[in-house]
Amino acid sequence: MPHDHCPSCAAPDLAFAAHDHGPCASDALARATGILAAKGLRMTPVRRRTLEILLEGHRALDFLEEHGLAHRIRRLNAFTACMHMGEHHTAAFLICRACNAVSEAPAAPARAALDSAASKMGFAVETATIEALGLCPACQRVAA
Repeated sequence: MPHDHCPSCAAPDLAFAAHDHGPCASDALARATGILAAKGLRMTPVRRRTLEILLEGHRALDFLEEHGLAHRIRRLNAFTACMHMGEHHTAAFLICRACNAVSEAPAAPARAALDSAASKMGFAVETATIEALGLCPACQRVAA
């Protein structure tokens, strides 16, 4: 499906120029729906909304992260909803290197140690996210 009305496709030098992204997003959604239909698959409302969010770019995700509603897990290049919204906290993610399962662990003691070490160096930590890589209980059993 051609998509000539997309400014960045019609004129690549406009890719970063301010323009109405509505037609670009609408075109992408229509193309995605067509691609799925050609494969005999459905664009469900949840899939559609997820794609809409992705088309809005990382600005929306950055906003949610900035306001404590989401966390970025850099190791997985992913975001997750914050389960402790409204609480000022440091997120500590335990990431299984075998199955990529993720769990958020209490991190107050680790944050206190980090703040103390940083303070001794004259540094003030504003935000921190801890990512620990290892094996979840299920993968430990498989590895044993």
